[in-house]
Amino acid sequence: MTGRQTPALFVAGTILLTAAWLLWIGREPICPCGHVSLWHGDVASAENSQHLTDCYTPSHIIHGFLFYAGLWLVARRLSFGWRLSIATAIECLWEIIENSDAVIERYRTVTISLDYYGDSVINTVSDVFAMLLGFWLAARLPVWATVALIVLFEGATIWIIRDGLALNILMLLWPLDWVAAWQAAR
Repeated sequence: MTGRQTPALFVAGTILLTAAWLLWIGREPICPCGHVSLWHGDVASAENSQHLTDCYTPSHIIHGFLFYAGLWLVARRLSFGWRLSIATAIECLWEIIENSDAVIERYRTVTISLDYYGDSVINTVSDVFAMLLGFWLAARLPVWATVALIVLFEGATIWIIRDGLALNILMLLWPLDWVAAWQAAR
């Protein structure tokens, strides 16, 4: 095994362990509807976060952009592969926390996600791959293009579904009644 293979094995292993953990704690492997779609765009349905991609996929690409920037700032001496490994571990840890009963209940209590019961395992793995894509893109695009994509993704999701990464974080940490009312008026 070469030094370049080790980070790739770490990334793959982290994703597999995350999927195994989520299955072990009882998360659905695929949508309970019995099929897997490439895209599911109805955020107000029980099938949201159950298929490969959805309206929250751009948020995970943004995670990759942000992890790349943060790790470039604090760990730029590490190879791309090891920084990607760290980003994958962070994303997978978030997915495990996000799919815990406590966080699912928090989403249902303070956000517009009233019918949210956690991600399917296939959606979680797809979310991690979206982060990997974002990390890879951030390494190759000029900074201005990455920032433009963040603004585009956030703007589009806020306009289309009245949610996005920034609003999701805001409502989880500091729910505002007027934001919840605006989001509910889709």
